[in-house]
Amino acid sequence: MKAVQVTLDESLLAALDRTEAVARQGRSAVIRRAIAEYLARHRDQEIRERYEAAYGSGEGVGSEFAGWEEQSEWPVE
Repeated sequence: MKAVQVTLDESLLAALDRTEAVARQGRSAVIRRAIAEYLARHRDQEIRERYEAAYGSGEGVGSEFAGWEEQSEWPVE
C-alpha cells in the first residue's frame, strides 16, 4: 500500500473518529472502504449512462436493420 496525505475538515474527521467502524478497523481501513464503494458506484453510473446513450433513444435497432424483424421466428416448442 502507498501512504497518501488527505486534508479533511476537523468536524468531519471528528465525526469519522467517533464511529464504531473506525474504533474496530482503524481510520485508514474505513476510508479505503469508502473510496472503494464510491468507485464502484461511479463505475456503475458510467455503465448506466453508456447503456442509456447506446440503447435509450427509443429508436430500436436503427434504420440500417429495418425490415429484419420479420425475418426471424420463434422456435416451435
